Amino acid sequence: MITRVLVANRGEIARRVFRTCATLGIGTVAVFSDADADSPHVTEADLAVRLPGLTPGETYLRADALIAAARGSGADAVHPGYGFLSENAGFARAVLAAGLVWIGPPPEAIEAMGAKVEAKKLMADAGVPVLPELSPEDVAGTRFPLLVKASAGGGGRGMRIVRAAEELAGAVAAARAEAASAFGDGTVFCEPYLEHGRHVEIQVLADAHGTVWALGERDCSVQRRYQKVVEESPSPAVDEKLRDAMSAAAVAAAKAIGYRGAGTVEFMVSDQGEFYFLETNTRLQVEHPVTEAVFGVDLVAWQLAIADGAPLPAQPPVSRGHAIEVRLYAEDPAADWRPGSGPLHRFSLSGVDSEFTGATAERGLRLDAGVVDGSVISTHYDPMLAKVIAWAPTRAEAARRLAAALADARVHGPATNRDLLVRVLRDEDFRAGKVDTGFLARQGLDVPLADEQAVRISALAAALAEAAANRAGAGVQPSVPGGWRNLHSTGQVKGYDSPQGTIEVRYRFGRDGIVAEDLPEVTVVSTAPEAVVVELGGVRRKLHVARYGEQVFVDSPFGGVALRRLPRFVEPGDAHAEGSLLAPMPGTVVAVTATLGGTVRAGQELLVLEAMKMQHPVRSPADGVLTELAVTAGAQVEAGAVLAVIEPAPNEQQPMED
Repeated sequence: MITRVLVANRGEIARRVFRTCATLGIGTVAVFSDADADSPHVTEADLAVRLPGLTPGETYLRADALIAAARGSGADAVHPGYGFLSENAGFARAVLAAGLVWIGPPPEAIEAMGAKVEAKKLMADAGVPVLPELSPEDVAGTRFPLLVKASAGGGGRGMRIVRAAEELAGAVAAARAEAASAFGDGTVFCEPYLEHGRHVEIQVLADAHGTVWALGERDCSVQRRYQKVVEESPSPAVDEKLRDAMSAAAVAAAKAIGYRGAGTVEFMVSDQGEFYFLETNTRLQVEHPVTEAVFGVDLVAWQLAIADGAPLPAQPPVSRGHAIEVRLYAEDPAADWRPGSGPLHRFSLSGVDSEFTGATAERGLRLDAGVVDGSVISTHYDPMLAKVIAWAPTRAEAARRLAAALADARVHGPATNRDLLVRVLRDEDFRAGKVDTGFLARQGLDVPLADEQAVRISALAAALAEAAANRAGAGVQPSVPGGWRNLHSTGQVKGYDSPQGTIEVRYRFGRDGIVAEDLPEVTVVSTAPEAVVVELGGVRRKLHVARYGEQVFVDSPFGGVALRRLPRFVEPGDAHAEGSLLAPMPGTVVAVTATLGGTVRAGQELLVLEAMKMQHPVRSPADGVLTELAVTAGAQVEAGAVLAVIEPAPNEQQPMED
């Protein structure tokens, strides 16, 4: 009988497993890197073991350190979570060899599915439909588009779409480099790319007694860079006939490899309703909560029970209602999905019914988060902050509930994809179920909820709230507004860096109240240090203002807006040369693709940064000459560091006037 479980992982998935263990009376052990010393998963476990180091290679990817932690803490079982070593057959064997219970499938099953090329051959032999695969060297004469894929791993890393033969070599090189960095294996292959295909997967659960459940499908078609963003069950595009066929194929796949525990068989579904095997994820999936919601099961509890030898009932439970999950990432969709890092000052969603497990009997909102107020988002790990899941009797109600919860959330820290998620959930095509894996790329939903006017109103609220806070803390006549004059004179001016660029807020205090000089259509109703009420078009709206040093976050029905208070005077040492290209994030320079002194064009790739397990090209913002290159391949850079300087070409410079 399992009595104490070490979770060989971090963040949200560790907290998820701990929650079920606590319910079952099973002890828990956390492991943590130095970067995660204050992570919520560390404080919530019964015991915690430090893994010295910062990077995954120094910590969560060290099988020897993880097994030593399990032995030293008295754990008798290891749960791998997802990512890191969760699909590493060698780690599974090492756990078993140490006399510990492995809460996952047999190492042989992991190995069979670990290399996608061999896995596809095995599935074809089992009668599961597969797409043809080619080595990159054998694609001559093949129809495009093609998809270059990493043979090991997943999560969108090591994947590139190739639409023309001349793009192939570059795509293969980039995919190999990214796959080697993420998985330690740069092997890639090619297969036909289904232009309007849907990504649909079947959750399976198998015991050691020959019973395999197929727990319906999850539609994961809303993706960015081949990584899932929105998942739901059931799929709006799958009818009963297709569901039965895919479920039968998934069961056949599980039986073909002697599967045990929770796993997922993933398929691509064409717009003609044909389906093809993609891969088998030999672990618990990030999106498992939507299956838990519609089937009323605890998949982690079943993982533990199966590892303990328990049999599954002959028949699985029946699905009910509809569930949708969104992944909240610390990344900026409008800036080419640039990941963010740094302190998360506040993280709050209202109306949450449960965390990590369960839902209400009729409808519910569930939050699975790896962060809390004050958490620090590290550059060393995946930028996912949380998953938010809504379950309701109908798809429309689930989408509406989820969109409202996200729109009202207070997320104060690095930029997130929150606004994008809200726009997806409210999009007419999404509501109609008309999505495929290219949905985000063509839909143009990476626009913030707050438009230009809303940003300016938010900046006004930030300025007025700051003024109210200053007056509240004043030692003399705190009831008199700052800047008030008996006679009209120059108003107050405050500057902010905003999503719309630099904004100057101009206002003055008059006999009839506050006058916003640049927003005559706005009437200021009231001000306080943490909230400002304005009236626009006869409608009053409250804007909540939170300040953290020079950072200001304004939340309102207009949408959340992040601002940075600009100093009145700039220190000489803080200025950068004109044309300086700054690092958008902390990371490692993995390649420099431009030549010092050479001519560059707007949009041309200059170098490649690697951060949060993904590679991000840094491009020239304008035409010109690369006059300074401050980094080389292998260099570690901080956000805001000067990478290069681009000056206008001599013939593009403006002539001097006489």
